[in-house]
Amino acid sequence: MSLDSFLALLGLAAVAAYTPGPNNALVANSGATFGLRRTLPHILGIGFGFPVMVFLVGFLLGGLFQSSALLREALRWIGAAILLWLAWKIATSGGVSSAGQKPRPFTFLEAAGFQWINPKAWAMAIAVTAQFIHPEAPLATALMVGAVFVFMGLSSAATWALVGRSIIRMLTDERHLKQFNIAMAIIVAGCVVLLFLE
Repeated sequence: MSLDSFLALLGLAAVAAYTPGPNNALVANSGATFGLRRTLPHILGIGFGFPVMVFLVGFLLGGLFQSSALLREALRWIGAAILLWLAWKIATSGGVSSAGQKPRPFTFLEAAGFQWINPKAWAMAIAVTAQFIHPEAPLATALMVGAVFVFMGLSSAATWALVGRSIIRMLTDERHLKQFNIAMAIIVAGCVVLLFLE
């Protein structure tokens, strides 16, 4: 990979990782609701789950997902439905949890697995595969892309969790917590709208 391509990859990864999206809204909500220590598995799940997804899509599945419009469209609708459900759960409770259970943060495996149903993650994985995975060196370039996203994913998720945690004093008032949860839910739902407008 040339230096220009690597710098373009770094820029794209930074924008993808730090801009508001489902991962960042969920991890900010978790940081505010559960604190940084309990949110750490969620941070690690994002930081390693998405790069593994990018690596596997780039190295093994890139051609299949790039060539099948039906598969991409089905994934988009399923992911959108799940994101809207998550937005509803955030807006109506103190955190994301299963129905009937006490709110709890995501586990590492839940956060890593979420990447596979996150339409923003799929859009990014397919775009990155098309632009940065070279057919003559798929393993080396997929590893490089994955490593860049590990760094960006960990730093971004930690930053968003800290943002959520840093405003916890404001959120001790139930009204402020509800407003914060609604704002995070709107970000998640807004991502769905933006994905369908693209």
